[in-house]
Amino acid sequence: MKLAIINGPNLNILGNRENQIYGTLSMEAYLDKLQERFKEHQIRYVQSNSEAELITAIQESSNRYDGIILNPGGLTHTSVAIADSIRASVIPVIEVHLSHTMARENYRKRSLISPVCRGSISGFGMKSYELGIHALITD
Repeated sequence: MKLAIINGPNLNILGNRENQIYGTLSMEAYLDKLQERFKEHQIRYVQSNSEAELITAIQESSNRYDGIILNPGGLTHTSVAIADSIRASVIPVIEVHLSHTMARENYRKRSLISPVCRGSISGFGMKSYELGIHALITD
């Protein structure tokens, strides 16, 4: 399978950001582990702090990949445009979050993304991505 992992704002500083919430491992280091674990699958990785670039990545992946694992970061709670791009996608999208968003601040408990995704995974740290991949490849 060809899969895309798309990360939103501030996820480029994983490993250096609020380690008590997000851990100490960078996404690049974890991506190496994912690619080794799932070597029979092609994994594309995109990270952007720009909402427009994330929408473009979702649209491009929809035409070239079999599924998307999406962590929209803080845009989860605000972006109708990202939700619309997922709704228009012809491939399944799994929403992932490192932290358990329902156990955090009230504004993080509302996702504009969840209703338009195949499913949501949160609270398992970096393992959330692996669980997202499993959801796509075993579906």
